[in-house]
Amino acid sequence: MTDTVIRALSASDAHLFDTLPDPLGARESHRRTRFRPDWKRVALRDGEVVARGAWWGGPDDAEPVNINWFDVAEGQEEAGAELLRSAPRRVELEINLPGGWRDEPGLRAAAETRFAAARSAGYALLVERFLYRWTPERGLPERPGRLRFAAEPDDAVFFDALRRIHSATLDAHALRAIEEGGLDRAAQEELDFFHWCPSPREWWQVARTPEGELAGIHIPAHNPSGPTIGFIGVVPEQRGHGYAYDLLAECTHFLVEQGAESISGATDRGNFPMAANFAKAGFPVVSERINFHPVNPMNPVNPVNPVDPLNPAV
Repeated sequence: MTDTVIRALSASDAHLFDTLPDPLGARESHRRTRFRPDWKRVALRDGEVVARGAWWGGPDDAEPVNINWFDVAEGQEEAGAELLRSAPRRVELEINLPGGWRDEPGLRAAAETRFAAARSAGYALLVERFLYRWTPERGLPERPGRLRFAAEPDDAVFFDALRRIHSATLDAHALRAIEEGGLDRAAQEELDFFHWCPSPREWWQVARTPEGELAGIHIPAHNPSGPTIGFIGVVPEQRGHGYAYDLLAECTHFLVEQGAESISGATDRGNFPMAANFAKAGFPVVSERINFHPVNPMNPVNPVNPVDPLNPAV
């Protein structure tokens, strides 16, 4: 067997990326994604592509945000690992999987190959997530009418709300940010992301009780792939009333009023309350996502102690 050859692609040879089989259906999940040819890399053996990765970012980003397409041929885990290890940028890795993948031997084996390559390259499991998509035939969720919603132009109000929300959170990305830099960092990362989204800042809303107390926030958004439930959060002192559903219903109505014909959403697999709210609001699970993050061996961060996705404790 010849040595592995790693190549970054260009517009002239971008077709090489498409020569590897696609057992996990990544092409369909990325049909709205725009990748830059020079942010794609392939691993070749004997002239054939045995692993591929696509680094992704927004249209104005100088550096990629993540790797959100990563495929490895069966038995080529080391080639996949070398593809990741040799990359000039180490960013979070997303592996999208069809729903029910654990129960299909072929899908499970394909997933395991990718997981093994990622771990060998120094990536660790961060979190498993459910991906949702609402479409009009599901019907709009009923607005309970218990909260008062309004736009809020002051970022400081959202920053304070995000600090309070993340002081007791199940979200793995927020927990990692808190571990690395405290609540301020977690709140600022959220604000930075929603300012990065191409949707208007004026869409962000606060929710208050009839007595005027802050209940939470919701952020309808457009990411580069389309309308999405950007953020739903209830402040700790208002939890226990089911307000997360109210926020989700309002966010869905708001996006439809802005012309959305479908709406995506996501939550961590372990966030059972939010998963129940998505189901109640008519958002079916359409796929799953496994997030890996590059680990510094001198300072590993594993804030949620995630279990092996192949053998989850449910």
